[in-house]
Amino acid sequence: MSDVARGDPPSEFVVHWARALADHVPAPRRALDVAMGRGRHVETLVRAGYRVFGVDAKLDAVRGAVSAAAARGLVVRGWCADLTGHPLPRGRFELIVVTRYLQRDLFPAIARALGPGGVVLYETFTTGQRALGRGPTSPDHLLGPGELRTLFAGLEVLFYEEVTAADAVARIVGRRASA
Repeated sequence: MSDVARGDPPSEFVVHWARALADHVPAPRRALDVAMGRGRHVETLVRAGYRVFGVDAKLDAVRGAVSAAAARGLVVRGWCADLTGHPLPRGRFELIVVTRYLQRDLFPAIARALGPGGVVLYETFTTGQRALGRGPTSPDHLLGPGELRTLFAGLEVLFYEEVTAADAVARIVGRRASA
């Protein structure tokens, strides 16, 4: 069963920006969903015209995402990997999506995995989430104020915000310079 079917719809941030950027992302328009889980963003990305790839450390999640996509007539190329030991390929993707996942040492690899003119959409929880009484509480899984912007300091920031409702999250749309 997909995350969408279980009541976990795609992030509105990802839906908006994946569509808004679709005509501006350079060919061949490969999108990578990092920590894809069961693929809640797959359909959004495919329908926006991207060739979709996904990676997650959990094999059952990858299998579930690929199977659920295939059952809906969608193609996603998924692989299982622990990104601490298996780096992302350099310059390979025109769009990278990361939501609800924080691995601070992965930020340089994400930026390097973008091709020239490629864009990252990143959304995850901030320390403000603790005040809401749900979700992650460990500092390992929560961004500090302004931290997301500094973690992608080498990218051109197209959009940035930090909000505290309905969840406390930071969001960035950052573009790698064209060659």
